[in-house]
Amino acid sequence: MTVTTEAANGAAAAVDDRPMTHRQVMEALSGLLLGLFVAVLSSTVVSNALPHILTDLHGGQSAYTWVITATLLTLTASTPIWGKLSDLASKKLLLQIALAIYIASSALAGLSQNTGELIACRALQGIGAGGVTALAQICLAAMVPPRERGRYSGYFGAVFALATIGGPLIGGVIVDTSWLGWRWCFYVGIPFALAAILVVQRTLKLPVVRRTVRIDYLGALAITGAVSLLMIWITLAGKNYAWLSWQTAAMVGGGLLLGALAVVIERRAAEPIIPPDLFRYRTVALAALASVLVGVGMYGATTFLSQYFQLARAKSPTMAGLMTLPMILGLALASTVAGRLITRYGKWKAYLVCGTLLLAIGFGLLGTARADTDYGLLSVYMAITGIGLGLTMQNLVLAVQNTVPRNELGAASSVVTFFRTMGGAMGVSALGALMTNKVGHYLAENLAAAHIPAGRAVAGGGIPDLHKLPAQVVPLVTDAFGHGVGMVFLCAAPFALLAFVTVLFIRETALKTDQQG
Repeated sequence: MTVTTEAANGAAAAVDDRPMTHRQVMEALSGLLLGLFVAVLSSTVVSNALPHILTDLHGGQSAYTWVITATLLTLTASTPIWGKLSDLASKKLLLQIALAIYIASSALAGLSQNTGELIACRALQGIGAGGVTALAQICLAAMVPPRERGRYSGYFGAVFALATIGGPLIGGVIVDTSWLGWRWCFYVGIPFALAAILVVQRTLKLPVVRRTVRIDYLGALAITGAVSLLMIWITLAGKNYAWLSWQTAAMVGGGLLLGALAVVIERRAAEPIIPPDLFRYRTVALAALASVLVGVGMYGATTFLSQYFQLARAKSPTMAGLMTLPMILGLALASTVAGRLITRYGKWKAYLVCGTLLLAIGFGLLGTARADTDYGLLSVYMAITGIGLGLTMQNLVLAVQNTVPRNELGAASSVVTFFRTMGGAMGVSALGALMTNKVGHYLAENLAAAHIPAGRAVAGGGIPDLHKLPAQVVPLVTDAFGHGVGMVFLCAAPFALLAFVTVLFIRETALKTDQQG
C-alpha cells in the first residue's frame, strides 16, 4: 500500500512539474497581477487623500508621516520573511493568506475613528502587501524559466506603474467625489483582492515540496528590529529631534547593533530568513545595492510629484493624478517592451544600464521644475523618469532570479523587493524632511521680500489649504513649494547615478531556459 501511495505521489509530482502553457501562465498571471495591483495601491492611494483624512480624524503633521511610513515599515520588514516561507511551504496558500490579511486590515482602516487606529491598521496592511508583492514575483519565477520570464515580467512592470503612479489619481477621484469619501480609499482594493484569491485558487498550480519547516524566529526578530529602528529614526529625525542628538545615537546605534546580531544569527541558522550565502553571488549583492538606490527614486517620484501639482500648481487631487500620466505611460510602455525584447534576444544588462541612466537624467531635469515650469517640459521629464523606472525595476529581479538555484528563488527575489522598499521608505522620509526645510526657507524669503508677516501664511508649518489663504500669499506659497520639490528631485538624482554605476559592474549571464537550479 505504501509503495502504491508513493508511486501515485510521484506521478502527481511529475504532472505538476510539467511546464505550463502560455495560456495557463496568462490565466494564473491574471490573479497575481490583481493581487500585486491592490498591494502596491495600498501604499499610494492615500497620498492625495491624506489632507482630507487627517482633517476628519483631527491628525497633525506627525500622523501624516506615519500613515505612509507605517505601511512601508511593515512591508519592508515582512518581505524577507514571506520570501523565506515560500521556500518552505505552499506559495499559493501563502499568497492567499497575505491577500486575506490585506482585506481584513483594509476594512479595519476604513472604519478607523482616530489616527492611532488608522496607523495600526496601515501597519497590518503593510504585512499583507509585503507578502503579496514578494510572492507574486516568486510565483512567476516558479511558473516560467528566466528566458521566458521577461515577456511576463513586463506585465508586472505595467501593473506596478498603474498602481504606483495611478494610486494618487484614484485617491484623488475618491475624495473629490462627495458620495464616496476618503474611507473608500481603503475599501476600493477589497473587491480586487477577493477576486485575486478566487482566480489564484482556480488557476495557480505549482508543485509543493513537502519538508520540515524550521522558521528562524530569532533572525526574523533581529532583522525586523534593525530595519524598524533605522526607519523610525530617519522618519522622526529633523522633526521630533535634531539629526545630531542622543536619540539619533541611540536609534542608529541600536539599529546597527541589531543588524550585526542578525548577521551572526543568520550565519548559524539552519533556515535563515535572508541567507547570507546569497550575497556570495556578485549579481545579488550589486542588485540589492542598486535596488536601495532605485527605491529612493521610485517612491520619491510618486510622493513628491503629487505634492508638487497640488501645492505648487494649485491643482485638485484628481488633476494632480492625471498630470502624472506621462510617467505612468513611460513606465508601463518601457517595462512591457523591454520584457518582450529580453525574451526574444536573451540580453538584459543593457536595459538596466539605460534605465538607471535615464532615471538620473529624469530626476536631474525634474530638479529644474518650479511653480511656473511649462507642463509640456514637465511631461517630457516625467516620461524620461518613467521609462528609466520601467527598464530597471523588474529587470533587477530578473537578474537575481537568473543567478540563484531554484530552491533559493523565494529568498533571493524577496531580497530585491526588501532593499527597494527599504530604500524607498528611508528616501521618502529623508527627502520629505529636506523638502520641509527647503519650503520653509523659500517661503520665509518670499514673505520677507513681500513684507508680509509669516503668521499670515501656513500656521504651525502645516500643509496649506491654498483656497483659504489670502490672495496675495498664494503665489508666494506655490513658488516655495515648486522650488522646494525641485530641490528634492535634484538631490534624488545622485542616488540614481550611483545605481547606474552599480549596475555597470553586474556581469551579464545567459538567461536560463529551464527551471532547474
